[in-house]
Amino acid sequence: MSDGRPNSDRVLRLITGYWATGIVGTASKYALFTHIEDGARTVDALAARAELSVRGTQALLDGLVSLELVERHGGEYHNTEEAATYLVDHLPTSLTSFAQFKMGHMGSLTDLPEVVRAGGPLSTSVVEVADNPHWEALVTALAASSVPATQIAAEALGIAAAGEVSILDIGGGSGIISGTWLELNPAARATQLDWAPINAIARRLLAERGVGERVDYIDGDFHTTEFGTSAYDYVVYSNIARQEGPQDNMALFAKIRAALKPGGTLVVSDYVVDDDRGGGSKYALQFASEMLLKSRHGSTWRRADYHEWLVKSEFEEITFQPTPSPATLIFAR
Repeated sequence: MSDGRPNSDRVLRLITGYWATGIVGTASKYALFTHIEDGARTVDALAARAELSVRGTQALLDGLVSLELVERHGGEYHNTEEAATYLVDHLPTSLTSFAQFKMGHMGSLTDLPEVVRAGGPLSTSVVEVADNPHWEALVTALAASSVPATQIAAEALGIAAAGEVSILDIGGGSGIISGTWLELNPAARATQLDWAPINAIARRLLAERGVGERVDYIDGDFHTTEFGTSAYDYVVYSNIARQEGPQDNMALFAKIRAALKPGGTLVVSDYVVDDDRGGGSKYALQFASEMLLKSRHGSTWRRADYHEWLVKSEFEEITFQPTPSPATLIFAR
């Protein structure tokens, strides 16, 4: 405060927030977080390790300190706990590929004022185009963001000890959930339903993980594809509900209810906001704008929305579980 007025520092940082995207994406491209973790902790050492100019390295480090991803201790730079967990390469939870991927999206925000006025995308909805070249980069970059929720769901459901269970992964993308669960349970089998170009990516990635022989694939649109009756012990609907409107989500939940075996469980993983849309995950609240930009009817939905849709679809036991990410897990039986 100065003369009774708040400082403008935070507002200026928000107005120029694209710098955060650029700084984190660039630092990820040059593996600065990884080099720091490996022991290069001075400007000169980092510049030499990453083959960068000293001036450029210093500017990046200043930016990372401002973003509270890197700290100075005794004349050296150290990753914060967040950076060490999510921005060091080759960790299962590393988001460095996603950070680099999002740098290419900054230009699309110039359309946001008109999208807000119109109430939706100005052209074809990005999330409704099957043969879109951005899927290859997106699904692989996003995989790491699903790891925390995937692991917690596996623990909550006792997947490792569940025996010969069947899993339907709707819109499974990279296959991160199926891959993780099949590694934990050698007796389990999975079916992934997604568009053919995305299933092709999952086939490659799951084969690399050594579980490809236990995964079947259905190439198609989950809106029109039938799931069968009493066919699966678990159905997973991850990072998809936010792209859909209320009617489509309710219709899908009804199909899932019929596809589950008696006692089976639906697992929803997505960004969920508080019922009054006034709190909870700030990232989830912010992500509503991305859904406005890229989908015709999507949003980040409230707990009350999910509860209403699931009850109407004849699910009786519904529980919500937070994760160490913006995603909330919803278990419905």
